[in-house]
Amino acid sequence: MRDRVRERVPVVVQTRGVRSTPARVLWVCAEAVVTCGVVLMLLVVHQLWWTNQQARAQAGEQVRVLEREWAGSPPAGPSPSVSGPPAVVPDVPAEETEAATTPPPAARPGESPPSSAYAIIRIPRIGLTAPIARGVSKRSVLDRGYVGHYPDTAGPGRTGNFALAGHRNTHGEPFRYINRLRKGDVIRIQTREREYEYVVDQVLAQTAPRDTGVIQPVPRSLVKPSYGYSDPGSYLTLTTCTPEFSSRYRLIVWAKRV
Repeated sequence: MRDRVRERVPVVVQTRGVRSTPARVLWVCAEAVVTCGVVLMLLVVHQLWWTNQQARAQAGEQVRVLEREWAGSPPAGPSPSVSGPPAVVPDVPAEETEAATTPPPAARPGESPPSSAYAIIRIPRIGLTAPIARGVSKRSVLDRGYVGHYPDTAGPGRTGNFALAGHRNTHGEPFRYINRLRKGDVIRIQTREREYEYVVDQVLAQTAPRDTGVIQPVPRSLVKPSYGYSDPGSYLTLTTCTPEFSSRYRLIVWAKRV
């Protein structure tokens, strides 16, 4: 009788360890750190570069739209002052305030709609040319690279205080270098009717965000009363955040109409 030999093929089952080795843990952590760094870098690039590119393009186009409108139509009367609730001093980091304004006239058939801005600010010393729009809403005004006209302040060239706000960093940063302005520097405000010229008179380097005295008809700081005025006149106020990349304080520049 022939013996039958049964051969069994050994089966080897390999299992992976459930627990990661220290090297693998370090590798995963390194990947996470690199990913977070890339995301953070992209956010910084978007905030510091891309928002500026977008806002400057919008603001520049708005200036050109205004100039074309003014060149093609006669003056329509003096620029009105803006009414509405008082706003916090510049840039409105927490709340957004809209100006109460009358709606713009409808465009004629075949024409583009009128621009939302109504004036242009030019400051030769810092090379600034930017459109001015009613209100200081971040979304619809300031973040578009515009300079915002505070509600309830005087219109351009009027007796009182023509108060403006603008970003110092990001979103076009039109007021990035207003800290460089000095007494005697010229600021020009152009409207459909005419151009108004103001001369810088005082600079308040730092005040509190709620120092609303700086945008009153006769501007005077409530925090530092030695800064400001006591007599009525035709004033221009520029407001922005300070120090740079912070909204902790406010920087104020006052000018008088020539």
